[in-house]
Amino acid sequence: MTTLQNRPHTALMVIDVQNGVVAGAHARDEVVANINTLVGKAREESVPVVWVQHTDADLEAGSEAWKLVPEIERLGSEPLVHKNHGDSFEGTDLEEVLAAAGVGRLVVTGAQTDACIRSTIHGAFTRGYDVTLVGDAHTTEDLSAYGAPTPDKVIGHTNMYWQYQSAPGRTACVATTGEIDYGA
Repeated sequence: MTTLQNRPHTALMVIDVQNGVVAGAHARDEVVANINTLVGKAREESVPVVWVQHTDADLEAGSEAWKLVPEIERLGSEPLVHKNHGDSFEGTDLEEVLAAAGVGRLVVTGAQTDACIRSTIHGAFTRGYDVTLVGDAHTTEDLSAYGAPTPDKVIGHTNMYWQYQSAPGRTACVATTGEIDYGA
């Protein structure tokens, strides 16, 4: 039900699943396995997979920390969007990539829940996309030493509030890996 015209398709987004981003992430191996499952299913159903890769002072382009995790293989034919901000749309060609594929619905996975995931799901929703957050396929590191809730609570809270987002002509929902239906 996206507000974007002539955009009937769905895309899977894999955000910042990079060595340096997920190295200390909560339930890292389970989340990466779930993302891998979603990527495989998307490819089987000819659903575009869009990869997003962050670069900054801690994630220098070409460094080991910057590279995508080895457990999930990006195909050369799949778009790779490079970003420097939390919201994957800001200062990138993501909108052009999605428009060219006729995408109006995003299925979002990756890291970090309380940074780039949150920024991107809100950014997409504001831009008119329907947004499904995969509740068991996003993660974050433990920042509780700095006063943040523990990662399980950050993830749980994000999943809880996202399912209640609303705006005219758009849908927001949360689903597990097993519940994802790219055709819905």
